[in-house]
Amino acid sequence: MAYKEIYESWQTDPEGFWMKAAGAIDWVKPPSRALNPDHAPLYQWFTDAEVNACWNAVDRHVLAGRGNQLAIIHDSPVTHLRKGITYKELQTRVASLAGALRAKGVEKGDRVIIYMPMIPEALEAMLACARLGAIHSVVFGGFAANELAVRIDDCKPKAIIAASCGIEPNRIVHYKPLLDGAIDIATHKPDFCVIFQREQEVAKLVEGRDVAWHTFQYGVEPADCVPVEGDHPAYILYTSGTTGAPKGVVRHTAGHLVALNWSMRAIYNVGVGDVFWAASDVGWVVGHSYICYGPLIAGCTTVVFEGKPVGTPDAGTFWRVMSENKVKSFFTAPTALRAIRRDDPEGLFIKEYNLKNLQALYLAGERADPDTIQWAQKHLQVPVIDHWWQTETGWAIAANPLGIEELPVKLGSPSVAMPGYDVQVLDEGGHPVSPGTLGAIAIKLPLPPGTLPTLWNAEERFKKSYLTQFPGYYETGDAGYIDADGYLYIMARTDDVINVAGHRLSTGAMEEVLASHPDVAECAVIGVADQLKGQSPLGFVCLKKGAQTSHEDVVKQCVQLMRDKIGPVADFKRALVVERLPKTRSGKILRSTMVKIADGTEWKMPATIDDPVILDEIKTALQGIGLAKA
Repeated sequence: MAYKEIYESWQTDPEGFWMKAAGAIDWVKPPSRALNPDHAPLYQWFTDAEVNACWNAVDRHVLAGRGNQLAIIHDSPVTHLRKGITYKELQTRVASLAGALRAKGVEKGDRVIIYMPMIPEALEAMLACARLGAIHSVVFGGFAANELAVRIDDCKPKAIIAASCGIEPNRIVHYKPLLDGAIDIATHKPDFCVIFQREQEVAKLVEGRDVAWHTFQYGVEPADCVPVEGDHPAYILYTSGTTGAPKGVVRHTAGHLVALNWSMRAIYNVGVGDVFWAASDVGWVVGHSYICYGPLIAGCTTVVFEGKPVGTPDAGTFWRVMSENKVKSFFTAPTALRAIRRDDPEGLFIKEYNLKNLQALYLAGERADPDTIQWAQKHLQVPVIDHWWQTETGWAIAANPLGIEELPVKLGSPSVAMPGYDVQVLDEGGHPVSPGTLGAIAIKLPLPPGTLPTLWNAEERFKKSYLTQFPGYYETGDAGYIDADGYLYIMARTDDVINVAGHRLSTGAMEEVLASHPDVAECAVIGVADQLKGQSPLGFVCLKKGAQTSHEDVVKQCVQLMRDKIGPVADFKRALVVERLPKTRSGKILRSTMVKIADGTEWKMPATIDDPVILDEIKTALQGIGLAKA
């Protein structure tokens, strides 16, 4: 069946569509219905079923005779180690850790915070919680003590599982002092902490509270899988807003299993025995969906990568990992590709590796600019698929579903809506707009399985954040348009649509223009306050290595490009050449923080920032053109 027929089959019979998809999951008690609308607009899925996520991700593959297949490949250029773990070994390790947690009193419904780097033990901790029906909350390893404390107080974990340290290219990140500091700050105190001691740093344990990973498991009885209800939370994942308390996105178990399993084949075109690699971190939603659960539920081999796209040791690392591990389907953020392209504009490293197993490259996390996609297409000679989703949805809202049908690629578009998502573009009054018109992107309720049913202990906040602006819809917070062929274009966060003298302009469209300059490696556009016009656009550009054009000429050419491609209406007159852009650890550019600095308004250091020093550099550059006044 082609994409159109499958999407229409969902539209015609959503209940039948999802019940059929549910048939690919192992149930303790199968669901009698898919959608439970009893508490609308808080919709739930497969609520009368019983299931276990760890069984579906691990045990069933061993039972099917695939115990000797690799489940996890750990590739760590920062420690120069590479090892594989089979499904049978994973089952033994996870059952042991779950047994130790159970012996210390962790039961179904208890929360466990996981604070770890990109090592297989992070996945084992997640799966051990799932095995018991405990609810895990992974916090990005190395997160500041205060931010970790906020999450401890919100989800009140019975236990915390952490590593002694994380390893960056040039430094050791000391996790244990951060963890100790967070527990000191937090009002809620965990009963105990399990610490995985790494060779690079052995942490000091607090007597009576902390226990070492291996000692903790010595002599315990392995735990079996505990059945949970379909609407039992699998995990809580905090979105780190730069203002206010983080939102605890809840993921229900059954819908999560069904949606991820469906997506692995339909979107990523992988199945049993295929090697799938998502170059992300377990602290982000991509790590939950497509490093841990998705690939393992589908019986794939998942790659856990501890390194960076450049600098560990060079811009060829990604291609080496793909070549050595026979990766079939690869998923990363556009920002990672831009970093590689900046260091290796001619793609010379790509030629050094055998990438014959690679069938497609997937991009998500922020807008994939056409130039980056074309660069990857040219050098990799495989489909480069932009797709769009959010922490809240847990899997793709829009994609090019290679496992169903390879649709024509339209540069700048994450393609079309996936089954389960009725995506619409609305004006400020909540009315659908005509094709090609910029507006707020919203999804008609109910959202499909696997998406967030609510926020942890914050139902009213959930309704206010997502369901109030457009009644009957989920508000994505993104702005864009749908063309006449049904292709979606995400142009900016709603907050990043700027108003220049009454004209609503997309910063994404402007960034596309700047990125087309031959010397520009990456860029960002923000709207700064302007007394006359309301807002005025300002560009930031980072240049490729070896770029010969002077900064002054690059800026002049960028201004002219904008005039040629968008027109005088953009009022684009200023751009700054900077060494780097401030980003979160997942690669999102911190545009809203840059706006506050430029406008001289109060701002808070974002918890997820990759390197705080960059904001000082940005502030200095802004002051050089008369902005960023205190």
